Amino acid sequence: MPDGSRSGAEYSLRIRVNGTDHAVSLDPRVTLLDFLRERLHLTGTKKGCNFGECGACTLHLDGRRVNACMVLAVQADGREVTTIEGLAEADRLHPVQQAFIDADGFQCGFCTPGQVMSAVACIAEGHAGSDAEIREWMSGNLCRCSAYPQIVDAVRAAAAAMAGKG
Repeated sequence: MPDGSRSGAEYSLRIRVNGTDHAVSLDPRVTLLDFLRERLHLTGTKKGCNFGECGACTLHLDGRRVNACMVLAVQADGREVTTIEGLAEADRLHPVQQAFIDADGFQCGFCTPGQVMSAVACIAEGHAGSDAEIREWMSGNLCRCSAYPQIVDAVRAAAAAMAGKG
């Protein structure tokens, strides 16, 4: 159980989101996804299936990718959360965000935030060595528009750029 304190039906916690600390009280049954979207108004993280199957809600928790719909907000007590809104630095897009634009790695765009967050993790984890490896390690993120070839191109390009080869 996190170190937060209970107060009636509410649970007090501290959470760092995109570099900003938040002290909040909330129902312990609230998912991290709903907390981010409804309390912090960070709507880039999408609610897709709400069962951890589509990857639309992928974000980073302490640097590791997770499906936010499968994590209770209280589980993030004292931890660092990075959402799609936290990737860019000022007016400069993250290399993966730029690669998705350059490779046209999206169509409707609904899955794109989760795809980008998963791609950042895929590259950081060292799983972007080949197209087959990228497809395998990105397989938890579904794209109903079938932009998979462009997504693989974007991940490959971003990995090369981030390694100084692009």
